[in-house]
Amino acid sequence: MSDMNEEERDFEEQLRELLAEDAYTIRPAPAPYPEIRRRGVVERRHRVAVAGAALVTLAAVPVGAFALSGPGTGAAETATTPSASASPTPTPTPSSTPTGPAGPATAGQLRDGITLEQAAAGLDKCLAYDREHEIEGAPGSDLGKARDYRIILALNSTGDSNAPGDGIYVVAVKEKPTQTRLICNVKDGEASGLNTSGSDRRPDSPPVLADVNGGKLYQQSFLDKGNWKLPFGWGFIGTAEPTVAKVTVSYGGADSEAVLDHGWFVATGTLTEQVTKAPRVKGYDAGGKLVYDSAEDKAYEQTLP
Repeated sequence: MSDMNEEERDFEEQLRELLAEDAYTIRPAPAPYPEIRRRGVVERRHRVAVAGAALVTLAAVPVGAFALSGPGTGAAETATTPSASASPTPTPTPSSTPTGPAGPATAGQLRDGITLEQAAAGLDKCLAYDREHEIEGAPGSDLGKARDYRIILALNSTGDSNAPGDGIYVVAVKEKPTQTRLICNVKDGEASGLNTSGSDRRPDSPPVLADVNGGKLYQQSFLDKGNWKLPFGWGFIGTAEPTVAKVTVSYGGADSEAVLDHGWFVATGTLTEQVTKAPRVKGYDAGGKLVYDSAEDKAYEQTLP
């Protein structure tokens, strides 16, 4: 280096200066302070947002969502929470089937606003009345239970000199173990009269047969002859063979078509004046042919007592 002349030393110094200038020339410009502060604020906000989201996520996990998988394992698992579902609409409990008697074939057989429930209650009272007055040891005296019967008629009863006080009549029948027909009179909520009979049919009976003891349903006491209480609602019952398709009952000048109800026929009407002739009954087959006329039946009483 001692042998370097003055010109070489000048060249070296110039080269170093040029290199130093180039180094400063390519240095990146520093970011201004406002930009640095803005970036710092954005970065802090980003970290706060991430932390907040994490807290919200933790808060959304239900209490008890973590459970130990087993003693001493230290492991945790997320408990499955069943999704809530709407409770099914409760189905109304159906009312229990009545243990009482069956109802009639038509609503018209329950007259004068009497309901099936009222008629059934009357039948219960009649059967209880029979049990209370049952002759001990008498064969076949038990009339059975209300559920064994079918009510075929219920109507108001009109008091008379023989049986004062109004009430209701309930007519019920059963087929097993033997055919039984029951007519019960209920007054003031108590059974006051009871009439029962078995089958009236005989091998030579006509196809339409009036009930031999059904007179109480369509007439008042002979003691009040000429002094009946009017208007008077009446009923008429009997049996009809399967070949009979239609039964009519004429009473007091008015005709009534009877209801055929499981082998029984039931007719009703209202008298506005007292009569002396018994109801006239006619029966027809499916072709409309007259097969019975009470006016020609020698065993049938044509006039009232």
